Parts: sequence; structure tokens; C-alpha cells
Amino acid sequence: MDRTTLRQFTIRVPATSANIGPGFDVVGLSLSLDLILTVSHSSFPEQHPSSPPPPPKITYSGEGAKEVPLDAYKNLTTRVALYVLRCNNVPHFPPNLTIHAHNEIPFGRGLGSSGAAVVAGVLLGNTLGNLNLSVSRQLDFALMVERHPDNVTAALVGGFIGSYLRELDREATEAASIPLAEVLPEYPKEAGPEWGISPPSPPTGIGHYVRFGWSEEIRAVAIIPQFELSTAKARDVLPQAYTRKDLVFNLQRLAVLTTALGQSPPDPELIYEAMKDRIHQPYRKALIPGLPEVLSSITPDTHPGLLGICLSGAGPTTLALATGGYDEIAASAAEIFKREGVDVVWKLLEVAPGSLVTITSSSR
Repeated sequence: MDRTTLRQFTIRVPATSANIGPGFDVVGLSLSLDLILTVSHSSFPEQHPSSPPPPPKITYSGEGAKEVPLDAYKNLTTRVALYVLRCNNVPHFPPNLTIHAHNEIPFGRGLGSSGAAVVAGVLLGNTLGNLNLSVSRQLDFALMVERHPDNVTAALVGGFIGSYLRELDREATEAASIPLAEVLPEYPKEAGPEWGISPPSPPTGIGHYVRFGWSEEIRAVAIIPQFELSTAKARDVLPQAYTRKDLVFNLQRLAVLTTALGQSPPDPELIYEAMKDRIHQPYRKALIPGLPEVLSSITPDTHPGLLGICLSGAGPTTLALATGGYDEIAASAAEIFKREGVDVVWKLLEVAPGSLVTITSSSR
């Protein structure tokens, strides 16, 4: 007689901040806000029954709880998980699958909420299917969904990360450029569980990364305006070409910044200048009232303890790196934003470790 195996596990994925001043689409930083999945499911000796089990039950709390779809075939995290499973010859979710997601990462604020959801989905699929994918292969799957490596890499492996997309051969390039709609199809209402059963598998070795040093003295003050800014809108305002002068400006500062943030004690004068940018922040300032004044008027001279200040990801969150004076930095930024009619909240964050899967029970 078959016996059912009951299994429970948790997945914890950190928030991220991308760009960090001059590092547009290059560097990312994991931060101590989390997306946490608590998962329970059954499995049977007959791994792939002829008829699929009922769909998973999803519940959600925290940030975005009123916005996130609870249908497993529309929810981003479970769609990514199913994509990973199906690319590894596991056609359906396991039976009696329940997922509770608790989210601390604000939506649409430049703190990597979508990247965290994608990484959580990759880890969910890997764990449900007992696939034992390497970190590199997990990153391949994440990059097939989220085509920019900075956020998903930082969320997956943690710390202060530099990353790039490898130049692929023609066949792999074509696979990596498959439209997202084919990788993660939106299931129509009339679609059955077999719909989208054979998705395109990602090429191997899409993304590569290195972890930079990070001084333990540095904390991150996230100053979060209370409105959403879509990444697509923030990208639309960027130019198609840049001057050589602006590119050299950013490259010089990025070369310094990746070492300076790992030195102890951190050098405010060095870091403040190295966190300046001419590639994305000047073009996005019109989308975030008060941002130009925040970036220019809050300095190490006016606010002891401050190291540098920049837009977090595509915004609208402003990220201040500091060794002290956190309340004063946040209060000054809040005052500037308030004059522009923008309310903010702020959080003192630390650089977080990478994603973690913990098996909490497995019993018959």
C-alpha cells in the first residue's frame, strides 16, 4: 500500500538594490527585507500520475497582499516554479501543495520585488522537483524570466555583486531572446493543466558574477516614497546613446566604488564622489519630485556618517549608504520630499545573505 510523504520547507529571498550609483545594470546589493514562502505538499511513489493533482492553494500577506494573484497559473512565483519543473520533465505541481507567501518588499519601489518573486519561483521549482540544480543553473532559469542580471543575482547569492550576461553562440542567443510570453505564458481561462507543457529551456551559463567586498560598518538607509514607479516607465526615459564623456565618468567611478565599499574604515569623500552617475539618474529625476535636491544637498559634510547616496534600482526609493547619522539623513530627505508633496517612509537595512531554502519536516 502506498504511503504519502508529507514535506514542509521555507524559502527566504532578500530584497535588492540595483545600480548603486554608476553601476547601471551591472551591480546589485542584497538587503534585509525578505520574501518568505512557507510550503507544504505531498508526494506519491507514482511521481507523475495520469491526471494532474488539483492546483496549489496560495495565501499571501504583507506588502502587495491585495495585488498579488492567488491563482497558481497567474502568480509570478508559481508560474516560474512550474516553468522550472517542466523544463526538467516534471509536468505538474505535486499534490496537496499549499504556499503561504509573506512579503516585506514594497512593490514598484526599486527594491527588487519582482526579482525576488522570480528567484523564489526558481527555488520553489528546484525544491519541489528535487532537481538539485547548481546555483549557476538556477541563475540561468532566473535570467530567462528577468533579463537583467543585477537584481536576480544579488537576490540569489547575496552581498554586493557585479554581474554580466555572457555572449552566447547563435543558437543560445536565440534561445535567450525568446519572448517572455513564451517562457512564462499567461494561462487563459479555458486552458487546461496541459497547456504550455513544453516550455523552452534556458541556455547554460547565461550569467556570471563576482562578489565584491563589503565593509561591515556600512548600513543602508532606504528612503521610500509612497508611490510606485514601474521599471518599464523608468527605462522609457533613458536615451538610446550616451556621450563618451558620460560613459567614462561612470566607468571611472564604478572602478573605484567596487573596492571602496569593501575598505575599512570607509572613506566618505571617496565613496560620495564614486556614487555619482550620468547614465540613469539625471533622466529619471523628472519622475521623482525632490530627487535632484536629495542627491545634491545631503552630503558627508552636511550629514556626518553619510558615505554616498543614489537612486535604488529604477526608483523611486533613494538609498543612502552610511556608518551613522541614520535618523538625520532620513529626516532631511523626508523634509525635501515633503516639500514636493511626496510622503516617505524609511528603513535602516543591512546587507543580507543570499536566498535560503530550509527543509522543516519530511515524514510519512
